[in-house]
Amino acid sequence: MIDEHLYLVAYDIANPKRWRRVFKAMNGYGEWLQLSLFQCRLTATRRRRLEGELVKLLDPSADRALIADLGPAWNVTPRVTSLGAPFTPIDREPVIG
Repeated sequence: MIDEHLYLVAYDIANPKRWRRVFKAMNGYGEWLQLSLFQCRLTATRRRRLEGELVKLLDPSADRALIADLGPAWNVTPRVTSLGAPFTPIDREPVIG
């Protein structure tokens, strides 16, 4: 079994150009939930890679990204209240590349 955790990644980016770059980068790591929020299934290696990429894209004096670890992806039952459209944790799916 792959050692993945489920993460919620939220970000607040002050500059629209940087925001688009972060959004584009995040699309490669997880599933978009809403404006600046993604859920991601990541191994420790992919989490470090994501953090490194975000550090390069953010302006630390104006931007912020938060990464919340919800626990092991195979055994997590997120307690998330979703008003409106439902929140569904992403499942591990085969990637054909």
